[in-house]
Amino acid sequence: MVSAADRAKDAARTSVWLGSKADRRVRRSEPSEGGPALDRDRIIAEAVRLLDAEGAVKFSMRRLAGELGVTAMSLYWYVDNKDDLLEFALDAVFAEVALPDMTDESADWRDQLRAVAVGYRAAFVHHPWASALVGRYLNIGPHSMAFSRTAQRIMGRTGLPSHGQMGGLAAVFQFVYGFGTIEGTFVQRCADAGLTQDEYFARAMGALMEQPRYREDFAGAAQIMAERGGETVQDMRQRDFDFALSLLIAGIESLSAGSA
Repeated sequence: MVSAADRAKDAARTSVWLGSKADRRVRRSEPSEGGPALDRDRIIAEAVRLLDAEGAVKFSMRRLAGELGVTAMSLYWYVDNKDDLLEFALDAVFAEVALPDMTDESADWRDQLRAVAVGYRAAFVHHPWASALVGRYLNIGPHSMAFSRTAQRIMGRTGLPSHGQMGGLAAVFQFVYGFGTIEGTFVQRCADAGLTQDEYFARAMGALMEQPRYREDFAGAAQIMAERGGETVQDMRQRDFDFALSLLIAGIESLSAGSA
C-alpha cells in the first residue's frame, strides 16, 4: 500500500491511473452485509454520494466503509489510499459531462463548445468538492482524457491558429471552472444555511445595504443586477453565464477570422 507521504514525494508523477490497481474491477466473492458484493464501481459511486453529502473535509475511508457495510481494510484491495479513491471519484464526475459526436462533420463548433462548457459548469455545481481536486491530481482518467480530447478537437475546428488554440481552451474552460466553482460553493453555502438561494441572497444584500460604508457601493451594483434581468438568483446567474460564454465565442470567431 502506497502511503500518503510516499505519494507526496513524487506528486507530479503519481496517479492511480499509472498504478497496478487502475483496472482492478474484479467483484469479490463475499457480499457486504445487507447489500450486493463489493466492487470498485460500487465503492466509487458511494464515495461520490458521500462527498456530495458531506464534502471532502469529512470524507474518510472508515466513514465510506461504514456506509458500505464492510471493514475499512477491505477497501484497500481496490485502492492504495484515500487519494487514489478521490482520483477515481473525480473521473466519475467527468463522466457526467455529455460529449458531442465528433464524427459529425456538419456540426457547428460553436454549439459543440457551448454544450461542453455547459456540462463542465454543471459538474462543479453538482459536485462542489471536485473543484479543488482538479488542480490536485493529474486528471488522466479515461473520462477526464475523453473530455480533454473532445475540447481540443472542438477548438481545432474554430479556425484559430495552432499556437492560439491552447489559449482559447484556457479562456473558455478556466472561465467555466471559476464560474462553476463559485456557483457550486454558493449553492452549498445556501444548503448549509437551510435557505434557498434567493433567501440567502436577499438576506446578504439586506445586511449590506443596512451598513452605511457599503450602501453606496452596492447601490450601483444593485442597479446593474436589476438591469440584467431575471426573477431569481439562478436566472441572473444563467444570464451572466450565457452572455460571458457568448463573449468568449465571439472573441474566438473574431481572432479566427483575423488569422484567415
